[in-house]
Amino acid sequence: MNRRTGPRLLLALVVSLSLTACGGDAGEAAPPTGEPAAGQSSTQACETRPATAEPPPSVTTDETLAPVVPASDAPPPCDLVVSDVLVGVGAEAVDGSTVAVKYVGAFYETGEEFDSSWSRGTEETLPVTLGAGQVIPGFEQGITGMREGGRRIVTIPSDLAYGDQGRGPIPGGATLVFVLDLVQVG
Repeated sequence: MNRRTGPRLLLALVVSLSLTACGGDAGEAAPPTGEPAAGQSSTQACETRPATAEPPPSVTTDETLAPVVPASDAPPPCDLVVSDVLVGVGAEAVDGSTVAVKYVGAFYETGEEFDSSWSRGTEETLPVTLGAGQVIPGFEQGITGMREGGRRIVTIPSDLAYGDQGRGPIPGGATLVFVLDLVQVG
């Protein structure tokens, strides 16, 4: 292990742990009484939508630029929804693949970013082995089927994210949106 590999492995481990499906303490991210927390709506019920959708035109196809997640005033989807912004032409991410992804994570209603590999540098990626349960289920399901070089928006309902408990900056019941760039399939 060289000087650059050690810190990168540590950073990947920290990010992986922050995206794990395990819940934290019940009080870890509790909203103030009577008010929804960031990314959580007390008035919007989910709606059934197709599993794939057209991406918003505001999300850039330029993979050298960090994407911005738009806010939405539509009811959140009840199930996982994927939107291919840019379809890759490389290897396909399948169960058992180890992939490297860049990502931006934001709250569905506000578009407010809560985490991003881009904030740690334009070359920073997150390694994920599909099917190993290293990240929340919706994140992993959103990567599956992508091709190397692709950019995809994945809208993840709470039950495929952190559920009613939440974790860290993610409040319970939050619908999340990730823009994923599939950099490498191994």
